[in-house]
Amino acid sequence: MRVLLQRVTRAEVRAGAEVLGSIGAGLVVFVGVGLDDDAATAGALARRVDELRIFADAEGRTNRSLLDAQGAALVVSQFTLYADTRRGRRPGFTEAALPALAVPVYERFCDALADAGVPVARGRFGAEMVVELANDGPFTIWLDTADR
Repeated sequence: MRVLLQRVTRAEVRAGAEVLGSIGAGLVVFVGVGLDDDAATAGALARRVDELRIFADAEGRTNRSLLDAQGAALVVSQFTLYADTRRGRRPGFTEAALPALAVPVYERFCDALADAGVPVARGRFGAEMVVELANDGPFTIWLDTADR
């Protein structure tokens, strides 16, 4: 799995005019599912996300986790995190899982965050969406299952 985290003061995801989810302070989590990912991978990566200390403490140091900060997560599927741009001018996505595998892994990731106590808003898997966010910092982190 590949996850791109953006610390935000607010965020919203829409499909057309429909608001699918919105949060105040917390994280926008873009999730890409790879061919070898499974429920265990999703659970482990969700645990890293909710425990990662990237929120300010009383002294302004990045010393608090999403759970400590009582932040929320807006989780949006994004297969393009698996873009292969090594050849030509058009990215390839052969390392991204097809929906039959990706949807349950994405859902497990969301459920694992929620089970840990994080309020979770979601995009719609496979939909064309517009994500609007106010990046706080800016603070953006890339996580990959290879980083475990």
